[in-house]
Amino acid sequence: MDNDIVLNRPEPITSEIEVVPFTKRMVLQDAVDDLVEGHYVLIRDFFSTGLLVLNELKKHVRQHHPDESYQGQRASRAVFRKLSNRLLMRVKDNRLMVRKAPEIGWFSILYPDLDEFLIPFAQAQGLNSAWQWFQKGISIPVLKDRIFPFYGTYFPTRFEHLQIFDQWLNEYGGSKASAIDVGVGCGVMTYQLLNHGFAKICATDSNPNAIYGMKEALAKKGITSEVELFFGDLFAHCDLQTDLIVFNPPWLPLANDNEGIDKAMYYDQDLFPRFFAEAAKHLEPEGKLVLLFSNLAQVTHLTKTNPIEEELESGGRFQKDLLVKSKVNAASNKTRRNQTWREDEFVELWVLKLI
Repeated sequence: MDNDIVLNRPEPITSEIEVVPFTKRMVLQDAVDDLVEGHYVLIRDFFSTGLLVLNELKKHVRQHHPDESYQGQRASRAVFRKLSNRLLMRVKDNRLMVRKAPEIGWFSILYPDLDEFLIPFAQAQGLNSAWQWFQKGISIPVLKDRIFPFYGTYFPTRFEHLQIFDQWLNEYGGSKASAIDVGVGCGVMTYQLLNHGFAKICATDSNPNAIYGMKEALAKKGITSEVELFFGDLFAHCDLQTDLIVFNPPWLPLANDNEGIDKAMYYDQDLFPRFFAEAAKHLEPEGKLVLLFSNLAQVTHLTKTNPIEEELESGGRFQKDLLVKSKVNAASNKTRRNQTWREDEFVELWVLKLI
C-alpha cells in the first residue's frame, strides 16, 4: 500500500464504552427503546439477531417519519443511520464475535492495526455486502468484463448515463491520444475510454479507496502504462493537456446528513465553479469536455438550477456543443421507497467546448 494513502474504513470503537447486551430471547422493542434513548446495544448471540433489531428499528422510524416525499425519505434515512450506528458487534482477530456470522475479508485488509474493537452492525452489513461485490464482481452493460469494486468506492447501480456516453464514444472523431477521467471511482468510464482506443488516461479521485482499488484492479488486468492514477481533489496533480475530459459529478446538492460514500452523490456550491475553472486550463483549444448529469435535483425539488447551465450562462469559459437526454428506467418493483419522480427524470450528456 502506498505510504501516502490511508484507506477509508468504518470508524472502529476502541475505547471502553457502556453497552446494553442483547440476545434474540429478549424483547426487540426494548432494544429499539435503548437505541432511541441514546444507549449502545451490543448483539451477543447471532448475526441474525442484529437483523431482527434493525428491522424493528426501521418500523419505528417509518412510524415516526411517515413523509414519503424525496426530502422526507432523505430525512428518515438520516434518523435511521444515526440510531442504527448505536447497534454494535464485537470484532476480534478479524472475525465478528457472534454465531453464524459471514466471513468478511475487509477486516484483515482495513484493520491490520487492531486485534479487537466494536463496530456498528449496519457498518458490518455494509462491509459484508461490499465483500460479496468485491469477490463476485458486478456486471456493467457497457463493459466486456465484470468489475470488482474496492470497499468504499462508488460504483453505478444505474446505467442509462453510461450507455449514452458509450454511444457518444462510438461517434467520437477527435484525438484518442489521451483523456482525463475526473473522479474515477471504480473505473467504469476509464475502462470505456480504453475500450474505445484511448492511448493514455489520467484518472483522478479524492477518495483514497478508489485510487488504491483501481491500482489493484489495473495490475490484475495487466494495464500498466495506459492509465496513470492521481490521488487528490478534481484534477489533483495531473498536468496533462488533453483533447477530452470526462466527468460524472454528483447529481444532488449537498445536504447536512452526508457521510461516507454519499460524498460521491452530493456536491457543494463550489464544486462546479472550481471544476470548470480547472478544466479550462487542461483542455486543448479544440478539445471536448463531457459531463454526465441528471435533472434529479430539479424533479425532487432540491434545487431549481442546473450548475452546468449556470456555467454556460455566466462562466465565460465554455459553450454548449451537444446535449443528449435519455429517460431513466422505472424503479425496481423490489424497492420500498416511493420513487414516483423517476417518471420525470432523465440523464444528460453534456459536451462543452472552449469559447
